Amino acid sequence: MMDNEKIVSQILNNDTSLGIEFGSTRIKAVLIGTDNMPIASGGYDWENQYQRGVWTYDLDDIHKGLKCCYQNMKLDVLEKYGISLTSVGAIGISGMMHGYMAFNQEGKLLTPFRTWRNTNTGEAATILTREFCYNIPQRFSIAHLYQSILNREEHVQELCFFTTLAGYIHWQLTGEKVLGIGEASGMFPIDIEAGDFNSQMIARFDELVNHHNYKWLLRELLPEVLKAGEKAGILTPNGAKLLDPDGELKSGIPLCPPEGDAGTGMVATNTVAPRTANVSAGTSVFAMVVLERELRHAYEEIDMVTTPAGKLVAMVHCNNCTSDLNAWVNLFGEFADNLEMNIDKDRLFGMLYRKALEGDMDCGGLLAYNYFSGEHITGMKEGRPLFVRTPESHFNLANFMRVHLFTALGALKTGMNILQKEEAVGVDLILGHGGLFKTAEVGQRVMAGAMNTPVAVMKTAGEGGAWGIALLASYLKNKGNESLDTYLRESVFCGEDIYTIRPNEKDVTGYEQFMMRYTGGLEIESAAINGLK
Repeated sequence: MMDNEKIVSQILNNDTSLGIEFGSTRIKAVLIGTDNMPIASGGYDWENQYQRGVWTYDLDDIHKGLKCCYQNMKLDVLEKYGISLTSVGAIGISGMMHGYMAFNQEGKLLTPFRTWRNTNTGEAATILTREFCYNIPQRFSIAHLYQSILNREEHVQELCFFTTLAGYIHWQLTGEKVLGIGEASGMFPIDIEAGDFNSQMIARFDELVNHHNYKWLLRELLPEVLKAGEKAGILTPNGAKLLDPDGELKSGIPLCPPEGDAGTGMVATNTVAPRTANVSAGTSVFAMVVLERELRHAYEEIDMVTTPAGKLVAMVHCNNCTSDLNAWVNLFGEFADNLEMNIDKDRLFGMLYRKALEGDMDCGGLLAYNYFSGEHITGMKEGRPLFVRTPESHFNLANFMRVHLFTALGALKTGMNILQKEEAVGVDLILGHGGLFKTAEVGQRVMAGAMNTPVAVMKTAGEGGAWGIALLASYLKNKGNESLDTYLRESVFCGEDIYTIRPNEKDVTGYEQFMMRYTGGLEIESAAINGLK
């Protein structure tokens, strides 16, 4: 870590980069120096609201959160280094991927922001998937637009522009209607060779809606697509006031293309090169696998997106991961509290996680489903957390914890099997990050056995997406002729401490045996959904 005198010099000379990411529960700003490590940060907590059948965030709260997280970062700079921040070298904006923000000619929001969490676009997603011969998830922005058309919503007549949350914030700061290609790939399918939205699919969409006689064509509504390192505009005087109402922040600062949280996660884990992957495992779990080639078929279980540099990525997204596991650990904690044992929660989690390593390789015949909510990969529209066993099962604490760790990755494994077994996608290394990996070795070993692939964790993986978008801002400023992959490898992660666990043959065999039970028992989960209302 640099000393304060060097950091002060870098701040005064604008040798810094600022990343701001709008997460689902927290907006975070991270300022990094010349070594690409954080030197200051600030945050703002917020929550989505369910209003009139839509998961949304209020526009005023979006603006408030932007200001507050910047002000808190600015205060952190003042307290640590004794100077007031007036400029930075470059800025990047990131947000929750997907969603729908629609505007008219005057820039007025026509309908409340519809986030990735909404699952009311099933009809549109099904039709578009069929018409495009390309999987369109319900979360994609184009699914939201087409569902609005199917619903005959009045706002579509006035539509002039639609974008994602990151694209909106960037537009407000720069006046530029652009998106990074990774974020754009969550709006509408990308033509990898062209580095732009797929023109044939755009033409097909226009044909689908032609009978409505709208005044617009789809391409006119979409933002411009840019790759990492390309100029995406500068901070305008109005944009500077949005960030810093005190008026101290100067305009003219360059911004990198805005990206989604999936893209910044790839950057923050240095998994932007083909044959690399990262898995984020917390409340939900998703894998991002950078491909060497197009998949042979379209799969409803696999979302196709890109890295911020435009390389093709297969995304396996599952709604459920550690919620049920955490609930069981909390139950054991309640038991301990009643015995007045006062066990620290981190110690309790660690003990129970490590106990799982003592269990039978296949969990002793136990079975569990961690479905707090529906899981599209296994065809479940709702969720019922479930634990079941036969009289002959080997029921003990080790197997109980092991089966709940195993089932946390069951839906993910179902999707990854498509990539690894049906499509023969090669993956040399998976970077793990998130709560599942907090207890040393346990989450890594389970993941390595489940995926039959080496799993690594980095110390910096916990820095998160705000750091990832700050790195993309740094890349804009300092890249020279380097590719994003090279820049990250040589300028950011060179010398990074990485701890890797390779798959154990017995763990791999045990997990495969568990998956046979998991797949065969899905009808039990279906029965629970139908029978338990």
